[in-house]
Amino acid sequence: MRVSARRRGSSLRPITIGVAGGSGSGKTTVALKILERVGFDRVAYVPHDAYYRDAAHLPPVERARLNFDHPDSLDNELLIAHMKALQAGKPVDIPVYDFGTYTRTAETRRIEPQPVIMLEGILIFADRQLRDLMDMRIYVDTDADLRLIRRLQRDMQERGRSAESVIAQYLATVRPMHLEFVEPSKRYADVIIPEGGFNEVAIAMVATRLRSLAAGTE
Repeated sequence: MRVSARRRGSSLRPITIGVAGGSGSGKTTVALKILERVGFDRVAYVPHDAYYRDAAHLPPVERARLNFDHPDSLDNELLIAHMKALQAGKPVDIPVYDFGTYTRTAETRRIEPQPVIMLEGILIFADRQLRDLMDMRIYVDTDADLRLIRRLQRDMQERGRSAESVIAQYLATVRPMHLEFVEPSKRYADVIIPEGGFNEVAIAMVATRLRSLAAGTE
């Protein structure tokens, strides 16, 4: 791993890591397991999903047709500003996105600066400005059939979607955007974790490294 603790003045600068992978790859599980091992009180966790652009100005039918797997669907300008603020030791208020209505709610969620900043999302390596903010980039690599099954289960159970609508979206946008943007971004990863959250050895190694860096022992 190329990551190293960097100092700003007399204090340690936060370590920023990115966790990417295809939809349903298990990247959120990997991120949470790393959080558990490093300590929730030492990590500022920022999900890329919170930064989807607000579609409130569109009729509901048009909102459902939007391509949410293309980089343009995300407000990276705001995300980059928030990441830089956290790296500078300032708190941020991130958006709260409603996936049922495809809109941002009036609420925000306060994220306090911590020794480790973790950004998680499918497209975080597709943007060079975002990549340049990261000290460590992790890609969770999972077979396509498992990713599709997990997406079906999630969208049907958590978002009230039908199996037909999930499969239609997968074929129309998820799969082609994965092949165009997500899969190619794997080349920017410092660490590739196969098998997602089942790869306890890789997760433990990353967490151990982060704990020592956050403590300033390296």
